[in-house]
Amino acid sequence: MKQQHPWLFVAVAVVVSIAGCAAPTPAIDYDAALQQMMKSSFRTQGIATVDRLQQDEADAACSKAQGAALPEATRTAIEAANLKTVRMPSDGQFIGDWKLGEQLAQNGRGMTWTDPSIAPSSNGGNCYNCHQIAKAEISYGTIGPSLYQYGKLRGVTDPAAPASKAIVEYTWGKLWNAKATNACSDMPRFGHNKLLDEAQLKNLMALLLDPKSPVNQ
Repeated sequence: MKQQHPWLFVAVAVVVSIAGCAAPTPAIDYDAALQQMMKSSFRTQGIATVDRLQQDEADAACSKAQGAALPEATRTAIEAANLKTVRMPSDGQFIGDWKLGEQLAQNGRGMTWTDPSIAPSSNGGNCYNCHQIAKAEISYGTIGPSLYQYGKLRGVTDPAAPASKAIVEYTWGKLWNAKATNACSDMPRFGHNKLLDEAQLKNLMALLLDPKSPVNQ
């Protein structure tokens, strides 16, 4: 029989004891790692600036929810805060030229260009990326609801009439800052983020609400 060595048992016991007391591997902060990756991967160039990487309270809350419904108090607070940002037309006129509005809806140019000669006001609405609008266009996205006959279905026969005021102002607010009525809306906040100017918004309003627009035929 082989001789047993007491020191061997002691050494094994010490190793097991040390292993049991070893500090656990710290959890990875994936949010912090993502933020660091984003900051190191992007740069300001032309009209595309890195400040767009900074989420405001609404975007941060909706990102954290990951598609789940927000707590009622959070949702209400976000919508109320964004509603305060909505600015009505400076001249009181809501409706522009629906033909120019259709061009905007078809235009996908956004704030991604490096050419400094392209002003932000040349942005398009890219509306067909998410919505059906006029029947003549057969290529459109379905992230958002169909807007075909938007004004007609809501009884707007004259956008300037007092009876149309509620729908007209709601539509303007939706274009200006969609989070004013839907806290986690995917729709760009065109007016609030200065993606489109007032004249462009009026033209989109005409596309949606003018009875002569192909949208309402």
